[in-house]
Amino acid sequence: MVLIVGLGNPGRKYKNTRHNIGFMVIEELAERYNLKFTEREDYLLAKGEIEGKEITLLKPLTYMNLSGKAVRKVVDDKILDKLPNSIIVVHDDLDLPVGRIRIKKGGSSGGHRGVQSIIDNLGTKDFIRLRIGIGKPIGIDASEYVLMPFSKEEKSLLKEKISQSADSIVTIIRDGVEKAMNIFNRGDA
Repeated sequence: MVLIVGLGNPGRKYKNTRHNIGFMVIEELAERYNLKFTEREDYLLAKGEIEGKEITLLKPLTYMNLSGKAVRKVVDDKILDKLPNSIIVVHDDLDLPVGRIRIKKGGSSGGHRGVQSIIDNLGTKDFIRLRIGIGKPIGIDASEYVLMPFSKEEKSLLKEKISQSADSIVTIIRDGVEKAMNIFNRGDA
């Protein structure tokens, strides 16, 4: 089984903000594969299949900085395939231009508190990250910037990039992370 975690903040107030791009990608996958989320104690969960592989989609409702708590609960309840390929975490990245997709295996959190919470709660850095660029703030504090909505121009680009991000997850599941990295990390996928 593969656990696909989309990072974001719960509630209408945050729905279309930069920090919630992980939720947006997970919602795209759920829509494509007709998966329905059910609410648990502090997360939303949807189960199904992608490319013949059993998957679970997870949207933590613990707010970004505590995302690892929900991931830990689900990991404790599931039989996952061998790490690192059994967990894919989808999240925003300030250091990438808006819409740029980057896939990587393991490594540090890069200052992303949601990713750091997952590392802390799982006790490992060995999981796949799908990073999606939200751009760098100019003259705005990063903590404010990530909670801002995308501009009208960015929204039209993001629709395509959210779809490509979902495609990249399907590629990881079907063909492996290295192939997905070769296709999607080029920047012109």
